[in-house]
Amino acid sequence: MFDKLRTGYHAARRIGQTSIVLQKSGWRWLNNRDMPLPELARDTVEALGSTYIKLGQLIASSPSLFPHEYVQAFQSCLDQTTPLPFTAIEKVLVGEFGPTLSRYFREIDPTPLASASIAQVHAARLFSGEDVVIKVQKPGVENILTTDFQFMQFSAMLLEKISKHIPESSITDMVAEIRNGMLEECDFHREAENIATYRRFLDKNEIKHVTVPAVYSTASSKRVLTMERFYGVPLSNTEEVRKRSENSEQALIDALNTWFLSLTQCQIYHADLHAGNVMMLDDGRIGFIDFGIVGRISPDTWASLLSLVATAPTRDFNAIAKALAGIGATNQKVDTAALSHDLHQLYCQFEQDSGSDDFFNDITLQVSTLGRRHGIRFPREFTLLLKQFLYFDRYIRLLSPGLDMFGDERMFLHTPI
Repeated sequence: MFDKLRTGYHAARRIGQTSIVLQKSGWRWLNNRDMPLPELARDTVEALGSTYIKLGQLIASSPSLFPHEYVQAFQSCLDQTTPLPFTAIEKVLVGEFGPTLSRYFREIDPTPLASASIAQVHAARLFSGEDVVIKVQKPGVENILTTDFQFMQFSAMLLEKISKHIPESSITDMVAEIRNGMLEECDFHREAENIATYRRFLDKNEIKHVTVPAVYSTASSKRVLTMERFYGVPLSNTEEVRKRSENSEQALIDALNTWFLSLTQCQIYHADLHAGNVMMLDDGRIGFIDFGIVGRISPDTWASLLSLVATAPTRDFNAIAKALAGIGATNQKVDTAALSHDLHQLYCQFEQDSGSDDFFNDITLQVSTLGRRHGIRFPREFTLLLKQFLYFDRYIRLLSPGLDMFGDERMFLHTPI
């Protein structure tokens, strides 16, 4: 009974906080109509906290899906959201390790290296002398996530009911997918095991040009993850990347190939390699960090995915339709001819509106909706993979505009597995 009352209190409090933030943003816009809407939207998202910041990260890392001004405005959501004061972070550390933190850490920098949706990262030095980073979960994150997603789930269901243009369950499925992924991120024990699994994959395949941080388990817990500190720059910082690598294009290809190899040779693959999570290290290696979101892919999905990326650039809409039907789950026979026709119409619409030649990226926004209209429900792994392709496409365009992700013979994607 007490737990239900406490849960209800937290839910009511969070809904009240959300309402206040939205009201403030509304008044702010009314009082300053000249303020750019992308900046107002970003500030609102950051004020709303963890759940909405994660949505901001999706916008910031998906230039093919969202307007350029919004992509630019939301860049700070990747790793530089408004940080919590160190006193709040210290309370979490004391709650996990006890009041004598000096038994674990010789020093902790109170100024964060990064602050994102679920956690804040601080540089530190272990009692034994190693330079590390400590990823500390923000206070009350799980309660906030649970309440936010209950509200978003209800809103999504209501929107689907009142709108004739939104397929049933399309938005609620998306909300549920994001919810499950974010709640998984709250367990740092799981993330530590993900890093260990990926380390074993790299060692087994003798991959030296890509690395992941070592985890210090004695200074880690469910809400605190202590890892080796990497020195380098985000892969999106092209000027600094080129200073650290004689061939930044090849370094990117090596990173891509390692990621593709992990799809079939590792139990997991990194499913959130946005600009804040992939680094060019000072020694020229690529560093993958933040394994809170990972995916697993079945052989059938992988085979259909290979077929999709091989046929998409050719504009063979019948083959694309068959590949999409193979990727998704359905209880009915898919009319691939009708789906092929709709895909062709969609492509023509995009080409006419934007003059874009890049079918794969431009059509991504509508693929899931179109699939559901034909009775196809895409699994979470497919959505995660599409998101990663968009992330890598961005890096390719930044580092080497002439490089073709799906046509360059150096890409592992074209190597049979």
